[in-house]
Amino acid sequence: MDHLQYRHALAAQREASELAFADSEFEARQTRVRNAMDEAGLDALLLTDPADIYYLTGYNTFEVSVHACLVCSPERLTLQVPSIETGPAVVTARVDELLGYRWEGIGEVIEPLADTLAPFRAIGLDLYGAGLRHGVLRELQARLGAERFRDDGGELLDRIRIVKSEAELGCLRESARITSLGLKAAARVAAIGMLDGDVAAEGARAMLAAGSEFMSMQPIVTVGPRSSVIHLNHQRHRIAPGEPVFMEFGAAYRRYTAPMMKTLVAGTPSQEMLMTAELCRDLFEALRVKMRPGNTFDDAARAAAAVLAPHTERVFFSGVFGYAVGAQFPPSWVEGSGYIACGQQREFEADMVFHLPLCLRIPGQWGIGLSDTVRVTPQGAEPLTDNDWQLESGVL
Repeated sequence: MDHLQYRHALAAQREASELAFADSEFEARQTRVRNAMDEAGLDALLLTDPADIYYLTGYNTFEVSVHACLVCSPERLTLQVPSIETGPAVVTARVDELLGYRWEGIGEVIEPLADTLAPFRAIGLDLYGAGLRHGVLRELQARLGAERFRDDGGELLDRIRIVKSEAELGCLRESARITSLGLKAAARVAAIGMLDGDVAAEGARAMLAAGSEFMSMQPIVTVGPRSSVIHLNHQRHRIAPGEPVFMEFGAAYRRYTAPMMKTLVAGTPSQEMLMTAELCRDLFEALRVKMRPGNTFDDAARAAAAVLAPHTERVFFSGVFGYAVGAQFPPSWVEGSGYIACGQQREFEADMVFHLPLCLRIPGQWGIGLSDTVRVTPQGAEPLTDNDWQLESGVL
């Protein structure tokens, strides 16, 4: 049978059998988005970021490198996927119409998608989001007219997705629980002479055993001088006496990730390492106080920057004190809907959720990273993860 026959045969048995949330959750999300579209004067959204599509429909697959898109209009949700993604679309997605194309026939995307978009005069795009292929957009603009397409679709989704529902908070709490189990398991096996990859493997094993799905980023473990380089990962390096072992894990639960960082020391930490870990904790406390409705992301960042200021000649920090997290797909768990950094003027709202990646690095020597994922409340930031904010030592 071809992919069309497969779709109908599978739908008869398994249609929407693996929805991540109740219909009411998806209906509430779609209502918020459609109300925002109406206010913005948009007739439709053309969404290509896998996380945006998942947010509105539940469509869930590990194959996010192929073209897939969602057209959201006031009346319908139309999902377009390649033939190899027919199965996931049938069982995980809640849509009104499913458009398929042959995996090997990317040119088949254009005509049905152009026909779907033809009735709409103002179509919102996310030009900075994942998955929007230049060739597809070029062909659509040539057929329909470039004037129909607007670049404010991504911002519209970000404003909505950054505030989490109770169902989403439940997923983030479960991710936090599993993430913690992974970090504790990795810490138990870390030992002088062990490979960094062995530590990562034990963390991954524990998270998968506890219920994690495929993760948006795999466990991150670096040791010694490599921990001073941002965004390296395990690579068959052995833990030496006195070295930090930096770990950053994030389990996925219904695609939601609550990351956490921990750092161990193979032996007795130096006074400078202890002082750096304490500085991480001071930054966290400065942020927690400011992360409440009415304050801006800039307010929180400036409070933390004031704590960091006396140390900026000694340590490297990325400049982003926090980033929004939620439902994501590889290659990253960063939601992209908000960043706690100087100059960011959006105000905090209750039930926003951020990872606070407080990692300070001495270039060429070592890095110390500690973090929590937190929820914004009227009283300030409330941790969802359970970091004790201690620089653990005594690794054998």
